[in-house]
Amino acid sequence: AKVERRRAQLEESVARYLSQLDTADRQQPSEALAAKVTRLTEKLTKLKGEMGKLAAYEKQMLASPDQQISLTDPDSRSMATSGRGSGVVGYNVQVAVDTDNHLIIAHEVTNSGSDRAQLANMARQAKAVLKAETLEAVADRGYFSSPEILACHEAGITVTLPKPMTSGAKSDGRFGKQDFVYLPEEDAYRCPAGERLPYRYTNEEADKMLRRYWTSACKNCSIKPQCTPGSERRITRWEHEDLLDAVQQ
Repeated sequence: AKVERRRAQLEESVARYLSQLDTADRQQPSEALAAKVTRLTEKLTKLKGEMGKLAAYEKQMLASPDQQISLTDPDSRSMATSGRGSGVVGYNVQVAVDTDNHLIIAHEVTNSGSDRAQLANMARQAKAVLKAETLEAVADRGYFSSPEILACHEAGITVTLPKPMTSGAKSDGRFGKQDFVYLPEEDAYRCPAGERLPYRYTNEEADKMLRRYWTSACKNCSIKPQCTPGSERRITRWEHEDLLDAVQQ
């Protein structure tokens, strides 16, 4: 998009200078006019050079794996941040700190704008540096990721971090998933009305095995408007959700 915008600006300038040259051609020759024509010709030559550079940058950009190039720092990349349409060209520096001695024990520089996929990698690096059998890793909510928590568990790393606020109560005032109690001995959920939502089936979504739960009692429920506008309320549970529950505990 930047290339297209810049190309449009250059083409607009070229058209303007060519129009001025056409006007000059229709005027009586003079010393001042000759000087003006020389200036316009020099500007056109410079613009054509810029258009040639732009074409070379575009070719280089399209050949790169992520279709980005930085003319200031070739290794930096545009990384999206939390705000819509926002971002920064640079790096995401990950740091693991030993809480006893307050020393940096592992670090890594990435081009990912999110910390969401960095937890297990940094925790494993810290564990290796400390030569520890087990490790307790503490991180902020920006690192919350189900697959990352599972990877830490499999590596003997206990994770403590809060869940993102967006996964809490629904903004429309209806019951959220946190209002449904999981009953492990029955592999079912209890809804706010006291009904059981038994397990129905499992399907794979985004590389995660998800278990689905619902009850046929919803249609006769007195508080259904507070729960769902659909025919029944369905609850989804990841196959390793007990790990997420443990992290929250």
